[in-house]
Amino acid sequence: MKKQLVYLVVLISVGFCTGIHGKGLKDVSLNVKKDFPLFKNHKDLIYFDTAATAQRAQSVLDAIMEFYTLYNANAGRAIYSLAERAIQESNGVRTTIKDFINAASEKEIIFTRGATAGINFIATAWGDKNIQAGDEIVVTGLEHHANFIPWQQLCKRKGAVLKVIPVDKNGELQLDDLEKIITSKTKLVAMTHIANALGLPNPYIKELTAAARTVGACVLLDGAQATSCHTVDVQQLDCDFYVLSGHKMYGPTGIGVLYIKEAVQKDVPPYQFGGGAVEHVSTDKVIFLEAPRCYETGTQPLAAIIGLGAAIKYLESIGLEKIFEHENKLVNQLIDGLEKFPEVTILGSKERLRNESTLVSFTVKGIHPHDVAAFFDLKGICIRAGHHCVQPLARAMGYTASVRVSFGVYNNAQEVTYFLTCFEELLESNLTL
Repeated sequence: MKKQLVYLVVLISVGFCTGIHGKGLKDVSLNVKKDFPLFKNHKDLIYFDTAATAQRAQSVLDAIMEFYTLYNANAGRAIYSLAERAIQESNGVRTTIKDFINAASEKEIIFTRGATAGINFIATAWGDKNIQAGDEIVVTGLEHHANFIPWQQLCKRKGAVLKVIPVDKNGELQLDDLEKIITSKTKLVAMTHIANALGLPNPYIKELTAAARTVGACVLLDGAQATSCHTVDVQQLDCDFYVLSGHKMYGPTGIGVLYIKEAVQKDVPPYQFGGGAVEHVSTDKVIFLEAPRCYETGTQPLAAIIGLGAAIKYLESIGLEKIFEHENKLVNQLIDGLEKFPEVTILGSKERLRNESTLVSFTVKGIHPHDVAAFFDLKGICIRAGHHCVQPLARAMGYTASVRVSFGVYNNAQEVTYFLTCFEELLESNLTL
């Protein structure tokens, strides 16, 4: 710790204000950085933290401002033009999202505060109704805390058992004892679509879903890291619940989506109570509206909903496949550069990262990840450092914290080159201590 503090003081005092592997890589920029006002206000900023939150395009901000300046109203039962437009526009976003993830019906699209809120929604509403003492809930060792703690706490409340599919030192799921993990007592399998710390898709979704179906269990997928650059088809995935987060897909904060398959909605009672979700209330009973309205109590975050719809349109205007290819090329370029430094340990399978990821996590021998992040901040580069809300995974892989570089549509090859130049300077500076 003393060495880390000394190192930071030294930095500040000297003013450190898929087959393509980056060889001879040209600028692969999508040339969309101009679409993002943040970079106009911070012209030299390099933002490598999109997995935590993406920046917002001007079209998203314009859509939000248009709502507030042209048709701001509560989309309830008011019979006037402003409210009617607010209702029409927000319903249109629900249809946009339905199409975006290929849900069967708008009834399956529920607006929430985010992916975490959606998972907690199911853990409380579905969990309290359907989980009994002795039941089992299965998660994987890859999960973000948001898809781990709600199930852990549900099991504690109900006297149920939480089972974790283990990972090896490389962060790969181990399914050797799957028949002992998913059993006749299993009621839910909750798993990530793409792991946030490693950036790798879960390769066993189909297999784990099939095992869950064999014993009559439900399936929840955490799609927070998937929807910004991958096509999602919830019908093909055959999940019962799917969550996504608006701010990770270039939309506003405070908005997300919970997909609940219509066939299982009978097992998911309304989560919270109040106005907007009911058809009739008397002193002794209440009649709820049909889904999705029964799940959306109170005034909805209409501006954020409108912004999310604009963000999806922005992503679709570029093309999800094109976005992934662009970001994955930058991953390859970064890996090529980092491999030259023996001090660096890249987390996860490099072969898989080169073909499947839009981010790279790594550790640096002798330098704490927080010090690495502080160094790059002084260079005008934003990266993430810490345990990334995956402490069980970190312990299984044998580290406590890592550096994460995650790419977005606005990044380019020149930025990665500059990062690697700064990284070499970081190592040289550290060697002089």
